[in-house]
Amino acid sequence: MPGMHHIHKRKRFHEKLEPFPHENKWINFLDRLLLVVAIVGPIMSIPQIYKIYSLKTAAGVSALSFGFFAVFNIPWIIYGIVHKEKPIVIAYILWLISNTAVVVGTMMYS
Repeated sequence: MPGMHHIHKRKRFHEKLEPFPHENKWINFLDRLLLVVAIVGPIMSIPQIYKIYSLKTAAGVSALSFGFFAVFNIPWIIYGIVHKEKPIVIAYILWLISNTAVVVGTMMYS
């Protein structure tokens, strides 16, 4: 939408936020890299989830550990929301989903 860019920049200025995308190429690259990492990291747990549900066994998987991982994701999600940090919110919501899937699978097939 024409004109929205100006409103967005003014909002970032008054909230004392850094500009996005950042003028510094390194910081801009880091911002975009973290969005990729926020998505790719939790995707790495898909083989574990697939193994549990396809083989219907959770041998060697600790429901307790993954349960604590899931619980500890919640404060990070809240932190990301409060600080308006999209990579943190995305990453920890995806981690919460994958950790919960492992816990449920472990409880079902142990």
